[in-house]
Amino acid sequence: MARRIARVVSTLVVAAGLLFGALLILPAALGWQRYVITSGSMTGTYDRGSLVLDEVVAVSDLRKGDVITYRPPAGSGPAGLVTHRIAEITTDRVGRRSFRTKGDANTSADPWTFALPKGEQARVKVGVPYIGFALAALGRREWRMLIVGLPAGLIALFSIAGLWRQAGIDAAAVPR
Repeated sequence: MARRIARVVSTLVVAAGLLFGALLILPAALGWQRYVITSGSMTGTYDRGSLVLDEVVAVSDLRKGDVITYRPPAGSGPAGLVTHRIAEITTDRVGRRSFRTKGDANTSADPWTFALPKGEQARVKVGVPYIGFALAALGRREWRMLIVGLPAGLIALFSIAGLWRQAGIDAAAVPR
């Protein structure tokens, strides 16, 4: 019975690891970028701890209502990347587009406008709840050691136990 439980647990751990690995590798193979939602400004759409997968699109393809991940202008407040919905797009007389965004959970639009001069921009394709917490944990050494070391230790333990058991069987089979 204990052996059956150990097999089920180890199978589930391996399956979870493979699924998590696929979630990390597959988006990159599709050309998508991944970001972890770290604030509550998009709560309801992408909660804190969600992983968003972004496709890179031409800035000219962006429309009001699209959710993008971008770096706000210097001095605007947020220091890192922000994932917000485009609330307004304006075009000046020479055709330059300016964007204003808003977090879905925020009552008002962001106080800054910005341009996207590079010609390409990350637009959210899909969000996966809670997976971002695991990615953020991998950024901390102690959690990384636990997440990687625990399954490795269990695999080693079960392998040694199997070898020990087989050695006992082999020793019992030797005629005396």
